[in-house]
Amino acid sequence: MAREDGRAGRRGQGELEGQVLGALGEAEGPVSAAWVRQHLGGDLAHTTVVTILTRLLAKDVVARERRGRSFLWTPTADVARLAALRMRRLLDGEHDREAVLASFVTALPPGDEQVLRALLDIPGADDGGTGA
Repeated sequence: MAREDGRAGRRGQGELEGQVLGALGEAEGPVSAAWVRQHLGGDLAHTTVVTILTRLLAKDVVARERRGRSFLWTPTADVARLAALRMRRLLDGEHDREAVLASFVTALPPGDEQVLRALLDIPGADDGGTGA
């Protein structure tokens, strides 16, 4: 990502994770960190890609299998799931969850609010899907 002055700019928090997970989602099957690096344009250090893949593994959105001396990586979730995990982590860090949720919902554009209301109306949504 280049800034106006030509120097590389910093990516937003989680942006690189989303790009790496998106690349894995486009792969035909399990791929190496080198494949991910190349798919993203090759401007990242190999160690950076491995670090991001390891973070995604800890978040349980990718899986890895040993192949020789390295690992092959596959997605176990999509970018939407990763964003939801980030949102959940932020919410978990707040003292007044009700106030945060109320503020979030009231700030949603009308279309998003309708989607959220529809999702909340799904049978079983309020009991964790257990039907209890």
